[in-house]
Amino acid sequence: MTLRALLIVNRVKDEAAHAAEVVRTIMARHATVIDVEANDEDLPDSTQFDIAVVVGGDGTLIGQTRRLVNRMKPIVGVNAGRLGFLAEFTTEDLATHAPLVFGSAPPLRERMLLCVDIIRKDGSHATRGLAINDAVIAAGSPHRMIEMFLSVDADEEGVDITGDGVILATPTGSTAYNASAGGPIVHPDVAGIVITPICAHSLAFRPVVVAAHELISITLRRVNHGTCVVLDGQRFVPMQDGDELRATQHVKKALFVANPSNRYWDVLRAKMRWAAPPSYRDRGP
Repeated sequence: MTLRALLIVNRVKDEAAHAAEVVRTIMARHATVIDVEANDEDLPDSTQFDIAVVVGGDGTLIGQTRRLVNRMKPIVGVNAGRLGFLAEFTTEDLATHAPLVFGSAPPLRERMLLCVDIIRKDGSHATRGLAINDAVIAAGSPHRMIEMFLSVDADEEGVDITGDGVILATPTGSTAYNASAGGPIVHPDVAGIVITPICAHSLAFRPVVVAAHELISITLRRVNHGTCVVLDGQRFVPMQDGDELRATQHVKKALFVANPSNRYWDVLRAKMRWAAPPSYRDRGP
């Protein structure tokens, strides 16, 4: 049976559109190529495929992963953006490893996802979403500090948080906003969720990693009119006083095809400059 491969391209970016033509040629040698627009619309049931190739930056890959996660098919990320931390392949890498990538047993990386529920003050269920990188409670306009109550695994005592918000990051997302806010980098194979405060009005509130199966609850006690929950920097849910965010690991995982040329620690050093030393002045021999 011929392999069926989706080709999803962020054509807003000229670099992605150009790379897509190269990718299409590579894919056509190994599979039947099915073109799909890069948007948020659910794929019709009639669109059947065995593997998906997403050409764009990490943001495009994250958005399309949310779109495809229920299909439980492998996803190949071809970088045509700036960083390319999650989108592991260049067009050259894809050409080199195409027989393996489009073969019967491509190397896969399972990535944990966050399942996020928003519960209104009256107890009604507002929405459910998922995040590959993070779910962020952002203070928003007029940018005054907000007040929250955090509990983990039904801990009734919990803790109060006053600050600009909270980041709940997956191990995959630990190198994104979480890292910028001073949170720890967590290897993607670790089953955990990082809780990192944003500018907490406390000298004692440090980031913490909790087990992925635990239920995290954050109730908003005082918010701004612009306060919202942001999923992967792409989906926004307005929040009001008394609303609650609940988060835990999603029952499904994202399946990414691994680039055999990459090791996690090599990518961390090359892309994130992890553990890079200061630029010392050369004093000679």
